[in-house]
Amino acid sequence: MKNIVIPGGTAGLGRALARACIERGDNVLAIGHDPANGERFVADGGEFLLADLSLIGENERVVREIEARFPSLDALVLCTRFFRSHRRETSDGIEHQFALFYLSRYLLGHGLAGLLDKAPEPVIVNVAGPGTPAGRIHWDDLELRRGYDGFEALFQGGRLNDLLGVSYAGAHPGSRIRYALVFPGNVAGNLAGEFDPRTAAQVERMKAAGLPVATAVPPIIDLIDGPPGEPLSAFSEGRRLGLTGPSFDRADAARLESITRSLLSERG
Repeated sequence: MKNIVIPGGTAGLGRALARACIERGDNVLAIGHDPANGERFVADGGEFLLADLSLIGENERVVREIEARFPSLDALVLCTRFFRSHRRETSDGIEHQFALFYLSRYLLGHGLAGLLDKAPEPVIVNVAGPGTPAGRIHWDDLELRRGYDGFEALFQGGRLNDLLGVSYAGAHPGSRIRYALVFPGNVAGNLAGEFDPRTAAQVERMKAAGLPVATAVPPIIDLIDGPPGEPLSAFSEGRRLGLTGPSFDRADAARLESITRSLLSERG
């Protein structure tokens, strides 16, 4: 029996994974923003925390509550993201996709490191898009204040999470935590969001061509049960990736780490 936390565990791939883990006897805590989804999840036998993970303070509160619930944490599976066709800022003044898809994952991963290190084989599974050539990092405008595009924000988020994985091991030297970046493929129904009409039609086509959600669950469970030996690993549609090229550049990872720390310092 493992203790598993899944931000985004009440919908899409996160929910399918959570239910599979519950069915085999794991303690699973899902984090989400929809109370109705949370009630259904509790009825399925899981635990639920209501939170808006696009907010810095909410991530910090969630970390404290998880620390109060669990003596140790075997797996943190990061699934939360929310597509927006139009730019929106959170009440912290941060672009929403950047805040939810990248910054929340940064805060939860680092915030729960102490609890993860108490488990025998702890792992963070970051469900993003490792190694993709799509998009780029807008170093001079990470929050896309100029010329926002929803897909550009989404693809940039994937690139930022690659660099987060690179910097994580360096931030926790000697830790047992393994960090796995995972792209499960085009999974039907795995992109939630607010879409303009053109994007909505595109998303429907993606769903129609997508893989059943259930096919993406077993590889993630395998990572939970048997984390890779290396501090960082990356997988795309079941294929292990080499950690080379611009997606995993150490200098860029250090640059992003510095920017992130400065942003968090500015927000108190």
